[in-house]
Amino acid sequence: MASNTSKTARASVRAGQAGQGGALSVLGEFKYLIPLNGGKHAYVRNLTNGKTSHLRTDSEAFVEEIRTLAGAGHAVKIRAELNNLAATHPADGWDTTEKRLVEAGVFEA
Repeated sequence: MASNTSKTARASVRAGQAGQGGALSVLGEFKYLIPLNGGKHAYVRNLTNGKTSHLRTDSEAFVEEIRTLAGAGHAVKIRAELNNLAATHPADGWDTTEKRLVEAGVFEA
């Protein structure tokens, strides 16, 4: 049976785990967002279904995936990740991505 994630996605995750620049876990902390292409795309790791999706950060699918995670109680950690990405990669537009999510009401309970 074929895997749900692509060979490229799995390779990217392994590469991110090997290098500290895009580390996926810090002291066991789960990372939800893996930035790609200067913030235009991201892998979104979903704990609720075990899948990793490759999405454009300005797409409705990205908003809905984050909404699903926020609804499952992960909103605070996702916002912290977005703030961290905005601080470490200021030219990639993560602050704009967070603003779009807030305007869409993703983080509201």
